[in-house]
Amino acid sequence: MQEKRTLYLAGKITGDPYYFTKFYNAQKKLEEGGFIVVNPALLPAEDFTWEAYMRMSGAMLAECAEVCFLPDWKESKGAKYEFGEAMAQNKPFFFFADWEREGSQNAEK
Repeated sequence: MQEKRTLYLAGKITGDPYYFTKFYNAQKKLEEGGFIVVNPALLPAEDFTWEAYMRMSGAMLAECAEVCFLPDWKESKGAKYEFGEAMAQNKPFFFFADWEREGSQNAEK
């Protein structure tokens, strides 16, 4: 049995009224694919600045082995920042749409 890998889920939150459902659905599919998913959409939805959210999500990303980007990630200032962080930390990453299309077996290395 393969050991589960930790995965940070990145995508557009700000300006998307349906972000929670989008992240939740992706999390469930990734968990079924064998990942332990860290989901920033579970952070409190109010009373923090954007910068505070980025510090919190940055810490979450740093603790994960890999990063998965949802299809709308390029529409998000935060997710683009997280992409840069993943690159800077030399973390493996993949795109959710590719993973879904190709099947989880191709994401398993």
